[in-house]
Amino acid sequence: MRFDIITLFPELFAPLLTAGITRRAYESGLMDVHLHNPRDFASGNYRRVDDRPFGGGPGMVMMAEPLEAALLAIRAQRSDAAPVVLFSPIGQPLHHAAVEQWSRSDGAILLCGRYEGIDQRFIDRYVDLQISLGDFVLSGGEIAAMALLDAVARLQPGVLSDADSHHQDSFNPALDGLLDCPHYTRPEEWSGMPVPPVLMSGHHARIEEWRRAQRLQLTAAHRPDILEAARSQGLITAKEERMLQAKD
Repeated sequence: MRFDIITLFPELFAPLLTAGITRRAYESGLMDVHLHNPRDFASGNYRRVDDRPFGGGPGMVMMAEPLEAALLAIRAQRSDAAPVVLFSPIGQPLHHAAVEQWSRSDGAILLCGRYEGIDQRFIDRYVDLQISLGDFVLSGGEIAAMALLDAVARLQPGVLSDADSHHQDSFNPALDGLLDCPHYTRPEEWSGMPVPPVLMSGHHARIEEWRRAQRLQLTAAHRPDILEAARSQGLITAKEERMLQAKD
C-alpha cells in the first residue's frame, strides 16, 4: 500500500519511518510512504503557502493553489484513485475497525493542515474523508497522520515479532472489542506487590478466565460504552453478567 503525505514539515516523520518495530513495514516495502511539501509547489520567490483570512481574524490560512499543485503531482504518480484524507476536528473519530480497513487498503493521500486551517474551497473540491483523533486541537495534522500510519503498520504481517500480538490488543474483535487485561513480568514480587497467583499457576484455562474477567471489569469501569456494545451483540454471557453485577 502507498501513503502520500502532504505536509509542511516532512522531517517530523523521520522517527516513524526509521525507528521502532513499525519501521519494518516501511523497510520491507509492505507500506510505501512518500512525503510532499506544498512549498515545493508554491509560486514566487518566497514559496508562500498561506495568507490572511478573508473577513479578518487571527492566524493564517493555507492557500488552495499550492495544495492543488501538490495533489495533482501525486495523482500523476499513482495508478489508483486514492482517497484524500484530512485530519480535522469535524472528522470521524478514528477507531480500531477503521484502522483494520485501512490496513487492507491500497493506501491514501493524507493532508496535514496547519495554521488556522485550509481554504475551504480546496476541501470542498478534493477531500474525500475527514478523520479526528479526539475532541482536542493539535498544531497540525502530522501527529494524527503518524498515529494512523503507526496503527496501520503494526497490523501488517511480519511487523510484530509475534503474529498474534495485535489480536490481544484493546478494541480487537478477537477480544469482543473489550479493553485489554493487566500484564505482569519479573520479578514475582515488586515493592511489596505480588503477581496475581493465578498467573503463576500454569493452568491455562484458569488464566484465560482471569484475563477475561479483568477485561470485562476494566471495560465496565473505564469504557462502559464498549461494554454496552458487546452486550448488544450478545457477547457477554449470563455468568459474566453476574460477575460484573457482583463487582458493582
